Amino acid sequence: MADIKSPVNPLFLREEEIRQGIELLFYAYRGFTAEPDALLATLGLGRAHHRALYFVGRHPEITVSALLAILRITKQSLGRVLNDLVERGYVEQQQGQRDRRQRLLTLTDKGAVLERQLFESQRRLIGQAYRSAGADAVDGFRKVLEGLIALSEPAAMDEEPEAPVPAPRVASR
Repeated sequence: MADIKSPVNPLFLREEEIRQGIELLFYAYRGFTAEPDALLATLGLGRAHHRALYFVGRHPEITVSALLAILRITKQSLGRVLNDLVERGYVEQQQGQRDRRQRLLTLTDKGAVLERQLFESQRRLIGQAYRSAGADAVDGFRKVLEGLIALSEPAAMDEEPEAPVPAPRVASR
């Protein structure tokens, strides 16, 4: 694991400090996904199913096109994942009220239970890490993640998406 050194001035980051940050993200992600991955494996599901369950749970009645925009996967890949989740009774689809071509996705009771189990294991980890790091570190971490998201988003979109993409939920301060 990466050796954690004293804080550095962010204006003068060297390659080693950038590599250390990348390495820590890899290790953190491995730990963050371990328990959910194990639970999902017992059900014959994977991370793509987890991401779909999470965002359908966060945005009830989300459209398939909005979910595609969030996950940035192909329609074919999302179709396989959604078919699994619908067939197993975790997600239900309904037609849109105004546009009957829309498919609105919501978690079933069974899906909500599974999503909650997956969330709880990650909530414990994030909560413990946040408490250990303190409020300033939590705010700094959030800023770093928001910066990564902003830098990785396309600068401009050539065309309007079919449906609005829900903005990331950020806790108010």
